Amino acid sequence: MDIRQFEERKQEHLRHALDSAHQTPHLSGLEKIHLYHEALPQLNLADISLETESLGQTARTPFLISAMTAGHSSAAALNQVFAETCEKRGWALGVGSQRRELESEQSGVDQWQELRSAFPNLNIYSNIGISQLPNRPISQILSLSEKLGAAAIVVHTNPLQEALQAEGTPDFRGTLEALENLCKNSQVPVILKETGCGFSQNTLKRLTRVKLGALDVAGLGGTHWGRLEGARAPVHSVHSRAASAFASWGETTVDSVISARKIFSGQAPSNEMEIWASGGLRTGVDAAKLIALGAIRIGFAQPALQAALEGADSLDAWMETREYELRVALFCTGCKNPNELRIRQPVTRIVPTDKRAAELEY
Repeated sequence: MDIRQFEERKQEHLRHALDSAHQTPHLSGLEKIHLYHEALPQLNLADISLETESLGQTARTPFLISAMTAGHSSAAALNQVFAETCEKRGWALGVGSQRRELESEQSGVDQWQELRSAFPNLNIYSNIGISQLPNRPISQILSLSEKLGAAAIVVHTNPLQEALQAEGTPDFRGTLEALENLCKNSQVPVILKETGCGFSQNTLKRLTRVKLGALDVAGLGGTHWGRLEGARAPVHSVHSRAASAFASWGETTVDSVISARKIFSGQAPSNEMEIWASGGLRTGVDAAKLIALGAIRIGFAQPALQAALEGADSLDAWMETREYELRVALFCTGCKNPNELRIRQPVTRIVPTDKRAAELEY
C-alpha cells in the first residue's frame, strides 16, 4: 500500500464528505415515517431518560459518532475532539479505518494509546474493511481492537465504493466466511456496517448464520460514496463516467431497518443481534423514528464532522441539541425511555400521495 496515497485519499474523503452534492437525505425514507403524537403524556419531561442497553452494557444515550477519520496526519486532532465530547456526553465513538495499521504495526498505536489514556471511560469501537479480512491472520485483525482498548470491532463493507474508487480493491471473495471466523474468535462483539448503501433482504438472510453483536445498516440517505468517489476519480476516467449511474444506488436506511427487524426478530435469544441505524439522520426526531422501528444504537457522521471542525464547544452544542430533540420526541409520544418507544410506539409509513398507509406491525 502506498502510504502517501492512502493519507491523501483519507483527507480527500473528509473534504468531499462535506459537499452537499454527495449527500442523499431525501432518499433515506425518514420523511415517510410518522410517530403518533400523545397530547396527554402523563410524564415529566425532566424524568425522560435516554439510557440504552447495548452489547450487554448500559449507555447514557443511544447515540454513536460513526466511523469517520483515521490514518492521516490531521486525524489525531479531530479524534481528540470527538473523544473528549463523546466521553463527556456518554456517546459511543467509532474510529475511522485502521487499515494502515495492518501495513505498519506501529502506525497509529501511539495515537490510540494516548487517546485511551486521556479518555479511559470512552466507549470506542475499532474499524476495519471486510475486504481486508480474508488475507490477514485473524490475530492481526484482533490486535486492532486490543491496541485501542475497543469495546467492539466494526467491520465495514463497501463494495460500491471500492468498485468506483480509482485506487479501490473490489475483491470481496471469501469475506462472508472470514467474517464468520472473526465472530467466532473475537473476545469483543463484532459489528457489521455498510457505508451508505444499506442491506437488502437477500443479504440479511445470508447473515442469519453469522453471530454478529450488531448490524449497523448505514443505509442510503447520508454521504453517498459512489458520488464521492466519482468526484475524486480522474476526469473522463471510467470511474468518473460510471459514477453518475449509481448516484441513487442502495437500500434506504428505513427499509434496511425494517427488513433487518423482520428477518432477525425470530432468532433464538442466544443468537440475538442488535440493529443499529445510521445513514441520513439529521435530528433527534429522525433518531426517534428509527428507534421506534427497532434500532438500538443511532449513528451520526457528516453533521457531526461539520460541528467538530468548528471545535469541541460546537460539537458539544450540536450533540446536546440531538439529545434534547430525542428527549422531547419521547415525551411527546408518551414514552419515558428509548426502549419503551421501541416496544410501544406504533409507526405509520406515509405513501408519496400523503395518504396514510396501513399501520406497520412488528
